[in-house]
Amino acid sequence: MKNNPLDKSEIVAAERNDAQISPARIRLEASTHCQLKCPTCKTATGELYKHMALGFLRFDNFKRLIDENPNVREIELSNFGEIFLNPQLPKIIEYAFEKDVRLTASNGANLNTVRDATLEALVKFRFKHIRCSIDGASQKTYIQYRVRGNFDQVMENIDKINAYKKQYKSEFPLLTWQFVVFGHNEHEIVKARQMAKDRGMAFETKLNWDENWSPVRDKDMVRREMEIGAATRSEFKEKFGSSYMEHVCHQLWDQPQVNFDGTIWGCCLNNWKAFDGNVFEDGLDGALNSEQMQYARGMLTDGIEPRADVPCTTCSVYKNMRKAGRTLDRSHVAGGWRGSAMPRNT
Repeated sequence: MKNNPLDKSEIVAAERNDAQISPARIRLEASTHCQLKCPTCKTATGELYKHMALGFLRFDNFKRLIDENPNVREIELSNFGEIFLNPQLPKIIEYAFEKDVRLTASNGANLNTVRDATLEALVKFRFKHIRCSIDGASQKTYIQYRVRGNFDQVMENIDKINAYKKQYKSEFPLLTWQFVVFGHNEHEIVKARQMAKDRGMAFETKLNWDENWSPVRDKDMVRREMEIGAATRSEFKEKFGSSYMEHVCHQLWDQPQVNFDGTIWGCCLNNWKAFDGNVFEDGLDGALNSEQMQYARGMLTDGIEPRADVPCTTCSVYKNMRKAGRTLDRSHVAGGWRGSAMPRNT
């Protein structure tokens, strides 16, 4: 009997079915609640909750996920909400420490409302990293975007963390000051960078996702201050030929996003449609390797046709990639993507 070679679509399907993932790193939203009212954020407008549940990660679900998935060694807890509003966060931090699972809040936290016991737990149980979302160097500037926020309180909480680090003789958590650049705060970038340095923090600037809200004014100055040399996301795309957030797509393999209730969202940008499955009902590997998730990964890397039921199909990042005739390049990814991506202006 003659062996018929597989056509291209069959080869892609076979490769996709073999591409089971069991990541050592995941993203697990600790809270979709947020106490601030940032003007362009979907949590502030309530639009987020049309598609995504409002609530907190429960300790028992976190414990079960850790116990049932010993391969998971790092978990990112922040995404759309503020992790420090979760009342069970200290228990979650302590249990992760006991199981040698590294925790991060590298997506972003506003640090406006944190109990002292939680601040101490961050240090005592070696929380790995926090990206502090601080878009200004004064209350007058900061509050223009971080509506309801208190700049002085944030600084006090950071100083308390540093005091606990000194008490426990620990470098953790590592702290990064993230400064989303707007027209109303660009004049405070240099001051904020110095304030971060004074507190032993790394400092990072970030481009505003909505260029129509408080657009940058002095683009030459912003280009000089930005690590990437671009003043807007559209300028970044023109300069580099790709979306500012395209790297987020790698999360579908290396650090997939899960909501506090176990629903699968794939990446930290998706807030409009969950993937099939639930990690607390179907198991982590089962949920992350559903036919729908595998098809999405094939859309990104193999260029297979988009499908209406796959959330990526309506994502602007994917649509821009497809329009340009490109696919996601994972050839440079050695041992898994190691970046931390931030959606929106968190």
